[in-house]
Amino acid sequence: MSVAVRALLGATSLLVLSSAAHATDTGTTAASTSVDAADMANVDPIVVTGQREEYGVKSTSTATRTETQIKDIPQALTVISESQIEDQQLRSVADLLLFVPGATPGTGEANRDQLTLRGNNTTADFFRDGLRDDVQYFRDFYNVDRVEVLRGPNAMVFGRGGGGGIINRVTKRASLGAHYEAIGSVDSEGGYRLSTDIDHPLGENVGGRLNAVYENGESFRRHVELERYGINPTVGLLVTPDTRIDLGYEYFHDRRTTDRGVPSLNGEPLEGFDRTFFGDPDLSFSRADVNIATFAISHDFGGGLSIRNRTLLGDYDKFYQNVYPSSTVLAAQTTPVPLPEGVTLGAYNSRNDRKNLISQTDLVYEGSLGGIDQTLLVGFEVGWQKSRNQRLSGTISGLPGNRAPLSDPTVDVDVTFAPSPAGTDADNRTRAEVAAVYVQEQLRPTEWLEILAGLRFDHFRLEVADFRPTAARPEFVRTDKLVSPRLGVILKPLENLSIYASYSRSYLPQSGDQFSGLDLTTEALKPERFDNLELGAKWEPVRGLLATAAIYRLDRSNTRATDPADPTRIVLTGEQRTRGLELGLERSISDDWQVSAGYAWQDAEITRTTTAAPAGRKVALVPKHSASLWTRYQVSKPLGVGVGVIARSKSYASISNQVVLPSFARVDAAAFYRIANGVNAQLNVENLLGADYFATAHNDNNIAPGAHRTARATLKLDF
Repeated sequence: MSVAVRALLGATSLLVLSSAAHATDTGTTAASTSVDAADMANVDPIVVTGQREEYGVKSTSTATRTETQIKDIPQALTVISESQIEDQQLRSVADLLLFVPGATPGTGEANRDQLTLRGNNTTADFFRDGLRDDVQYFRDFYNVDRVEVLRGPNAMVFGRGGGGGIINRVTKRASLGAHYEAIGSVDSEGGYRLSTDIDHPLGENVGGRLNAVYENGESFRRHVELERYGINPTVGLLVTPDTRIDLGYEYFHDRRTTDRGVPSLNGEPLEGFDRTFFGDPDLSFSRADVNIATFAISHDFGGGLSIRNRTLLGDYDKFYQNVYPSSTVLAAQTTPVPLPEGVTLGAYNSRNDRKNLISQTDLVYEGSLGGIDQTLLVGFEVGWQKSRNQRLSGTISGLPGNRAPLSDPTVDVDVTFAPSPAGTDADNRTRAEVAAVYVQEQLRPTEWLEILAGLRFDHFRLEVADFRPTAARPEFVRTDKLVSPRLGVILKPLENLSIYASYSRSYLPQSGDQFSGLDLTTEALKPERFDNLELGAKWEPVRGLLATAAIYRLDRSNTRATDPADPTRIVLTGEQRTRGLELGLERSISDDWQVSAGYAWQDAEITRTTTAAPAGRKVALVPKHSASLWTRYQVSKPLGVGVGVIARSKSYASISNQVVLPSFARVDAAAFYRIANGVNAQLNVENLLGADYFATAHNDNNIAPGAHRTARATLKLDF
């Protein structure tokens, strides 16, 4: 970590202590500013201010772009709040997704967040305060108020992609009040983490907030380490009672060992090597440097009419390199050359530098039209994304047959990285431009009926300059004009019960979610299409508790396939279908009892042959049954306890359906103790019973063992 960043983090720690003393001297507390925070939430509701103790939220603007109660959104979604993230000590998107029905984390080749939602895999369907954040890196939760996982396609709100759903991080902003927090934790593997959250008024109508984190992590896997740190200052300015401006900047750095896991043997993950690194750890690393500047302005004209704009400028530098297992475990051989029992290793590195400029403007009217209560949204989005991508293949020296012996697969080799002689490595520059307009109407003709209808038009243009000597052409251009409808009907037979039916659609250009697939063939192909039919219910059996249920059918079409009559020709006849049932329970059973639970039944398969698999194959990383539970109960005023359970049936490691990830169950536990007013300690134990399991994979021979029993102790100062 740089000297400057160390100094900055040290300064924030001192500021926490001095600010805490100031709060004690003046008698100012976070509670005294709660009214102001609530008023600000009405101005720009997508970013919630202040401190929350409960799980979940009652309303959000993410799913509809207008502030809407969760029970009135005709779509399945799960909200993981900051308090739940802290209670469970969730450190990554992968950790969080284990507690979301219908979601499965991927390993992302140990260099990025990746997931499968409703049978659709993605590396790009990530958003920050509703704005696209699609670069391949690992995201942190140090500056989030909550994480929202919306399931099912919804291009009307988010544009291209999002075939199975999206993940949106809602970040913290200045509340114009005062609150100061410092958290430190250590774990049984030798890792530690420090974070601060300083929310401080800078004037009568001006507030500042600073979130910062530093983490130095160790793993139960040998030779695997990470170091990451970030800082996110924001300023909020209440120009008038009806106008607010928010400015923010984040710098985030993440460097870690790229650990691709273990290979397979006889159709199952290799047992007995949970701690063993396969490959060369010294040559396997990932580095991401993220710079994000944000601007938001909102104004209330009165009479139910308001406008807001959110703009994001991002500069992302990403590089990763790995020496990894590229085969199953192979038997020893004596001819043509002697080779031990072991695993073939592969190597490559990849650079992806991207700049994003994205701006959204929404005009919202809440009032009456022809005597019918309504919320009308009209908006537009413009975006520009420029990327530089380069991939180099690695040639390994000093390892006969590139085979690492199973007796000691952690190797120290020499690798030369250069473009593949076959010309298959990437070397390109891409430029993506999007212009979109959308309109949405939420009609409430009676107290028991609500209709949501929306339509979006996207003009998406992608240019790819291919610098490879073997490229068929130096430049490729594809323009897509996409029309994305959304329709939902909500019935409210009881005040605490909503029943809905919905239809939604999304598209994914054939260039892929990272723009890497545009070539002579895909340049001429229409986008893939995702259509979702969903029926669900949302019920509040007691005040503060939300139970949800959804059944759905999601069809993916326009998928590439080889023409049976002409193998040299690609046609869009491939299809995939996912059917499922999702159940959820979240928020509070009582003031002392918080809960987050879910269950999903899923069946995802290729229904018409694609270039990836024949009809009948099951989609990877989609267990038929998955269930999760996390609950916290406050036994007494100082003492609380928590318990979590994750259970998943077997699934396939890849679309080949050759390797099965066995079913598993894991139990977590936690204890919370208030030492003094504003001083809290907690102990989390992950995998309390020491289950031996494999949670996810990237392919048949990059399989991630689940962590062994791990304890983490945390101390939180809250003023």
